[in-house]
Amino acid sequence: MSEPIVSRQIVRPGDLDLDSPGRRDYWVALEHDSIWGDHLIPLTVWVGKKAAADRGLVAFGANHGNEYEGPVALKKLMSEIETENVVGRIILIPVLNPSAFRAGTRESSLDDRVNLNRAFVDGAGTTPALSGITHRIVAFVRQHIWPRVHVVIDLHSGGDVARFSLCSSFHPVDDPVQSKAIEETARWFGVPSLMVYQNATPGLLPSEAERLGKITIGTELGWGRAVNLEGVRYARHGVLAAAIHHEQLLGQIEPIGHHRAGTQMKLTTVDRDCYSVAPFDGHFEPLIDCGTAVKRGDVVGLLHDFDHIDMPPWQVRAQIDGVVLAQAWAAAVPRGQHIVVVGRITP
Repeated sequence: MSEPIVSRQIVRPGDLDLDSPGRRDYWVALEHDSIWGDHLIPLTVWVGKKAAADRGLVAFGANHGNEYEGPVALKKLMSEIETENVVGRIILIPVLNPSAFRAGTRESSLDDRVNLNRAFVDGAGTTPALSGITHRIVAFVRQHIWPRVHVVIDLHSGGDVARFSLCSSFHPVDDPVQSKAIEETARWFGVPSLMVYQNATPGLLPSEAERLGKITIGTELGWGRAVNLEGVRYARHGVLAAAIHHEQLLGQIEPIGHHRAGTQMKLTTVDRDCYSVAPFDGHFEPLIDCGTAVKRGDVVGLLHDFDHIDMPPWQVRAQIDGVVLAQAWAAAVPRGQHIVVVGRITP
């Protein structure tokens, strides 16, 4: 059995060195909730000689534990980034939520059953009511990561919930300088679509990073608990491009995919008319692929009720003109799930 390429040091968050020049590889240890042991979060940091105290890039994978393009891409980058080319600070965390990742689930189902991407709330990890591992991951990010970076990349996929037109994503922000930097960074991923989505969901990691003024990008790069080939390629390229363009890494990089071709679509999904909601528990049958243009009233899918086998399926209709950005991946959907999302084409 071969020895590992790097030796990772197991440390508590307070013992991390994210400031001294060079590369360091860590397992960040957070106390386990049930066994006598720790949850171990892999973290690799490079710090260049020109690193500023509050400047840097962080890229997260496995915020949700069944979304794998991010972890795969970041693991690749750990062996590709050369220390001598890093001028600022780059932090890669391929598995932010080890509890969910080990279970292969969206939430930390082996422990506190909390969705990390809903856990960035007041008091997370610092009050007794919010002291489980997921909220303590939030506290770790807030205390040790946010102060050292200005670029945040949160790599997601659809998991079992939805199939997407592969996209980078962000919210509308009021600051025009921040907004421009976010969109330019999102385009470098090369994906077919840019998703500008509603910011009403509580506890999102990207929402908090945006409020702190950071250049914040999310993604949806696959679905179905699989590893999407193109999704990994887009994730790797987008992280490298962000590191280079935000002056944390030396190098030249050329556009790829739809960015290079000039065919990216900016799709806005901030209002309720973009979402078709399942009115009953059923099984969803898609009739068109993601990325397809539709008109208001078009039938884009069917929802079947097999408990009422003779009832015709409910027709899922587009509520607006636009492009199908996402739709349910698993056939069985509960009442209330967004089963089709249509984005408005935005210049």
